[in-house]
Amino acid sequence: MLPPLSLYIHLPWCVRKCPYCDFNSHRAGDRAPKARYVAALRHDLQNEGALADGRTVESIFLGGGTPSLFTPDEIGQVLDDCRSVLRISDNCEITMEANPGTVERGALSHYRQVGISRLSLGAQSFDAEMLKVLGRIHGPDDIRVAFDEAVAAGFDSINVDLMFALPGQGLSAAVSDIDALVALGPPHISYYQLTLEPNTVFHQRPPPNIPGDELAWDIQQECHARLEQAGYTKYEISAFARPQHQCSHNLNYWSFGDYLAAGAGAHGKITRAGGSAYRYKKPANPLAYMEWAESDDALGTMQRIEENDKGFEFMLNKLRLSDGFTESEFTARTGQGIAKIEATLVRAEADGLIERRESDRWRPTATGFRLLNDLQARFLP
Repeated sequence: MLPPLSLYIHLPWCVRKCPYCDFNSHRAGDRAPKARYVAALRHDLQNEGALADGRTVESIFLGGGTPSLFTPDEIGQVLDDCRSVLRISDNCEITMEANPGTVERGALSHYRQVGISRLSLGAQSFDAEMLKVLGRIHGPDDIRVAFDEAVAAGFDSINVDLMFALPGQGLSAAVSDIDALVALGPPHISYYQLTLEPNTVFHQRPPPNIPGDELAWDIQQECHARLEQAGYTKYEISAFARPQHQCSHNLNYWSFGDYLAAGAGAHGKITRAGGSAYRYKKPANPLAYMEWAESDDALGTMQRIEENDKGFEFMLNKLRLSDGFTESEFTARTGQGIAKIEATLVRAEADGLIERRESDRWRPTATGFRLLNDLQARFLP
């Protein structure tokens, strides 16, 4: 049985590049050739439609970059192109990322009208000075205005991103950020630690006073507890949701599902009827991507996932989830019996990193989540 199928669409431009960001984003703002890019996506999506081979798309995620730099009409055109070449589920979750600093007043209702059903707002902090350090173009009030407008526009599924362990941030400042976010009341929260990723400004020139491991852990523990007290359930290592508001798109990704990919630098994974799985990616540079998508041979290169790697890739994703995985899920997604990893599971259990729940469910312990990289690495072939 084939896994569920999603679609990721990448919109690569930002007003400016944040110093911590390692995503495929490019500074362009009003100079971005958006009309040409939308047309290139149309060509790209036609190929993705052939790759889907009639399968139903259960979720769509428009990420970036800053998708909200594109007008509602442009986003509507992209979604119309999706519907013309793909079978879209009637209850398809369609998420769009938005920067509070780029959302024009009244625009969110128009995004809702063209088909966006879930909004993800990149807040990162409610501290005005910290937002400047992070290179963000919005202020705390912009976050609140964008959120209120999203609610007024009819979005009942809204995520807000928040970062912690920021330069110079102590426990009290991190708690203030969490309290401000809880007061806002989004049904979904992504709460993740600042990391100095390669090929970023912060990696080349680290800002002073980044919290050490112990302080970062104290912040995480205290703020996770506050989120849970406020009615949010941690269902993934950095994702919290109120009931019925988990992100379906990300759950499919973390469950080793399949996902089509359109746009500059987008990555996809597809499983064939015989069980063979393949990964592929699109050119990362926007100009190179548009030229590629406009060509006659814009199909890309498929790389087969080796059978020995499937178990590790499954565990790399599934161990991020609080519920872990069942042995039957492992077999269904990898085509392998649980015996393939049983010895590793037993050793990890003895070391207190993972625990068996019910008859066939395994999930990381609190220690396992703290040492998640080490736990995942145990399943390398």
